[in-house]
Amino acid sequence: MLNRTLGTTGPQVSALGLGCMGMSALYGDADRTESIATIHAALDAGITLLDTGDFYAMGHNEMLVGEALRTADPAAREKALLSVKFGALRGPAGEWFGYDGRPAAVKNFAAYSLQRLGADHIDIYRIARIDPDVPIEETVGAIAELVEAGHVRHIGLSEVGAETIRRAAAVAPISDLQIEYSLISRGIEADILPTVRELGIGVTAYGVLSRGLISGHFTRDRQLGANDFRAMSPRFQGDNLDRNLDLVESLRKIAEQKGVSVAQIAIAWVLAQGEDIVPLVGARTRQRLSEALGALDSALDADELAAIERAVPSGSAAGERYPAAQMAHLDSERA
Repeated sequence: MLNRTLGTTGPQVSALGLGCMGMSALYGDADRTESIATIHAALDAGITLLDTGDFYAMGHNEMLVGEALRTADPAAREKALLSVKFGALRGPAGEWFGYDGRPAAVKNFAAYSLQRLGADHIDIYRIARIDPDVPIEETVGAIAELVEAGHVRHIGLSEVGAETIRRAAAVAPISDLQIEYSLISRGIEADILPTVRELGIGVTAYGVLSRGLISGHFTRDRQLGANDFRAMSPRFQGDNLDRNLDLVESLRKIAEQKGVSVAQIAIAWVLAQGEDIVPLVGARTRQRLSEALGALDSALDADELAAIERAVPSGSAAGERYPAAQMAHLDSERA
């Protein structure tokens, strides 16, 4: 497993990270035993970066990751790095109530995360979305105090725009920005990616398969359950879905010529965008994890990258990334 460094101040991590959210929430039912086995397999394969959030199924995902780490091979467990998002407010029925970035709340969230994870520190800590009522300087300042106290190692950001990144970086060193980036979600390329590169901040890219849409496994007739986020996602609806799956078929032709899967070529494309970008793969099973790992052996040359650009040009996806209500919670620069 090749390594990359998260910015000039961040840790060295594996070339791929594992996003664990889908093992607990938002993508339909998951198998706990298989989820833990998948985390173990990821660690054994050399993946070091595990990403979770304290609000994923209201703490369930952190406890799942904590259990997986307790039962993992000790040598692999020692190399694991925990990336945790906080700040989303949830209700007992799963409601969303916005975000809380107050300094006292930051430290409260961290205390609960450490307990659920069974850890004495969090490697990268970040608010999931900015709190519009709290300056980012105050939120980042609170994380910096956790760093000074030894509870957190590095400060991250999530889904923010260029101006917010600059304001945060003026307070304390920022190791990386976690943000959606894939063949069909390329909004960061205009302003955000140049900004983080100027400031020496790495990128952990989530949604590299656009929630399975460009994995090559999603079909037009697939029925999504009520507990699956994609049932409400604009990109998975009606004509949008048809248009987006047409793009996937164009990508499939290139993948077949190369002898790889659609998922592998989509992940390889993200890997090819820079050594400062670490794709997070959302594999929930060992089978999907194995496929994702194959992207590391699927380097793309200039001709292949050009063919992919012709097949799936920037801005070609149909539909927004999130439903309108959730888009409203993004940093205004990201909406």
